[in-house]
Amino acid sequence: MAQQENTKHNSSKRNKKHGTTPHGPTLRRTLRREAPSTVGLLVDKQDFAAMRRYRTFPFDDHTAYLHQVEGLLKALAAQGMHTTIALFDPEDYAEFCAESGLDADTGASRSRFTAEIASAGATVAYTGQRLTDVIPLLVSRAVRQATWEYATLLLADLGACADCGQDIGRAAFDRASHLLMRLLETAGPGAHHLVCSTPTENDQLLAVLHTHRDTTGPARLDTSEGAEFATVLAVAIALESPGGVVLRTSAPDSPDRVHGWRLAHGTLAPLTAGEVFNAYCTDAETGEPVSPESGVEYSAGFDIGADPAERHH
Repeated sequence: MAQQENTKHNSSKRNKKHGTTPHGPTLRRTLRREAPSTVGLLVDKQDFAAMRRYRTFPFDDHTAYLHQVEGLLKALAAQGMHTTIALFDPEDYAEFCAESGLDADTGASRSRFTAEIASAGATVAYTGQRLTDVIPLLVSRAVRQATWEYATLLLADLGACADCGQDIGRAAFDRASHLLMRLLETAGPGAHHLVCSTPTENDQLLAVLHTHRDTTGPARLDTSEGAEFATVLAVAIALESPGGVVLRTSAPDSPDRVHGWRLAHGTLAPLTAGEVFNAYCTDAETGEPVSPESGVEYSAGFDIGADPAERHH
């Protein structure tokens, strides 16, 4: 027993001398669990095929790759680690490596790019959900972010008003925010689903916003979704393009109600019930009629009581 105690004492002295303790590995595991991880995901076969041109990319089958990624995510979650899934875009990766002077055919470069997109790109927190559920959400967030970035650039490029010197993009965003707040205030209680769409020279911009309002108090909305929605609406205002907004409201013990507006002279002009029905029950791509939903009322847009808009030339 004395020899055992002496051995423990000498071992402790050696550990202190070398700056370690018997608990070192345990502490490192604890720190590892508290260090967040990011997994870059190639969501479709086209992106996966683009990465196969790199010799150091170790996969040759997209289905097997997704299976391995899901296994990794589950293993990280089992260790109690917070993991974020980021959309890995091969074109953006190639540009990143070229601009940074990195060799694209290395795992270190892929890891560095993944860290970069985790801080600024579209991401989803992994909480144990199936990868097949994660992918559509990740793609949706990427589309939303790209739409917001494009709309923001459009507004920024408009410059100042020649007559009053006011920044046209900023004025349009302020106007759009005012219209959105008036719309939500006038819509009343319930769960609200809003869609704003407007054409541009290169694309059709689309923004979606989900809010909920109790019988008392203001509507609750996600800050980023609200900013994205207002930015797309601002593009329609600034460019005076034919934008439109559709509102669908759900409330307990009552059918869903759908209302619609067109953008005219910097404000939202209500559509008739027939115009709302036609807009909602027509396929946007083919123009063919779509059967109306059961239990949904297609109603005219209502007056949101917005102040008149200032005109810029």
